[in-house]
Amino acid sequence: MRIDTEQQIYTERSETKVLGDRAEHSGRCFFCIDMKCFYASVECAERGLNPFETCLVVADETRGKNAICLAISPKMKALGIKNRCRMSDIPGDVRFITAPPRMQLYIEYAADIYALYLDWFSPEDIHVYSIDESFIDVTSYLKMYGMKARELAAKMISEISTRLKIPSTAGIGTNLYLAKIALDITAKHSPDRIGILTEKRYIEGLWDHEPITDFWQISTGTAARLEKCGIRTMRGIAMADPALLHKLFGVNSELLIDHAYGRESCLISDIKKYKSSSKSFSASQILPHDYTREAAATVLCEMVEQGCHRLISGGYVCSKLSVTVAYSGDREQPSSGSIRIPQANNSYSILREYACRLYGSVAEDIPIRRLAISFEGLTDAGGIGYDIFTDPEKLEKERLKEETLIDIHGRFGKNALMRASSFTCDGTMRERNEMIGGHRAGFGDMPEAYAGCKKESC
Repeated sequence: MRIDTEQQIYTERSETKVLGDRAEHSGRCFFCIDMKCFYASVECAERGLNPFETCLVVADETRGKNAICLAISPKMKALGIKNRCRMSDIPGDVRFITAPPRMQLYIEYAADIYALYLDWFSPEDIHVYSIDESFIDVTSYLKMYGMKARELAAKMISEISTRLKIPSTAGIGTNLYLAKIALDITAKHSPDRIGILTEKRYIEGLWDHEPITDFWQISTGTAARLEKCGIRTMRGIAMADPALLHKLFGVNSELLIDHAYGRESCLISDIKKYKSSSKSFSASQILPHDYTREAAATVLCEMVEQGCHRLISGGYVCSKLSVTVAYSGDREQPSSGSIRIPQANNSYSILREYACRLYGSVAEDIPIRRLAISFEGLTDAGGIGYDIFTDPEKLEKERLKEETLIDIHGRFGKNALMRASSFTCDGTMRERNEMIGGHRAGFGDMPEAYAGCKKESC
């Protein structure tokens, strides 16, 4: 592929290059567009403030001085403050606005951004990766709009800024992986917040980049295992013995090697066609304070109830439960376990019994701070099972009761009718029903509700 200048890309159709046993997709062009400090930028937009000139933190102050900041504004990042820090970590000489989380508002902004994309691209060419990040296959649109890739990316950034007052960045690549790396590593060093990568540029410019955890899907655990073998860069992975990598990572080593060379064969159409061979869902929550083993069991039962309602609403039954318990501070490693349910079911009484039995076997009698539960092996509700000790009529009455409860929740809100345990001091369901993703939803909140958050200079 010939690249004349930074402003010109994809001027010619690239020739297919065979690398190993895979071929590079000829003439492909992908965008990866991300909103900068999304939650904080939304709060700035709601207040008519410039996020590059305003110190703003999105955090729930009611959770104490150690509350985690869901987002900080670009201005605060420029001051060297790390994202996802705790409020107590912010230097005392930095004055800032504190905005309570409003997850429903952020979802609405994300929907508006997606609607903006639809003005330019077909939904078949868009993959929403997260609430603030999307991949777009723009291959066929460059000729349609008569633009170079950088011009079209700049147009998207400008449209988002003009319509929604949200700053964004873009990565451009010849495959999805390179577009993501261009966004995460290259774009931040570009004045126009646009990064461009081809396989050649990737090898020439990023093979020796450190830390290796800057690369997509390289976790700290993966980096630590590579470090033990003296591998600290993508060049190191590319030059390593494939047998060694396979011993360390199994079949995932093939993906690791491909990414070391900047190769990625997956297309957005492949993502949309993918269907998981197994079905499951999970839920987790960080408790508001340290809980005793007995008190945390109350919260676990609430989580089982919510899971059962999700199973019933979706027409599924569950054949396996997994529970993870994490403890306060660094006192103990998290403990976890799984239990099979011989007769797949979605009955609250049955799943609660199995969940409590499992919890009793894995939870230590020390302060607990986090719980997680997974509902696995989901199948159609027609496959519900019974044993000789089961009373089908009793289970049917319970199912009808839970369906009625679900209907009431849908009509009047999830807090309209609840079990008595949720009204104890240990229950968390009432508060969490007002949240989205474990954070304050902000239903009905208006910008003036935060008039007390007076703007101060940094």
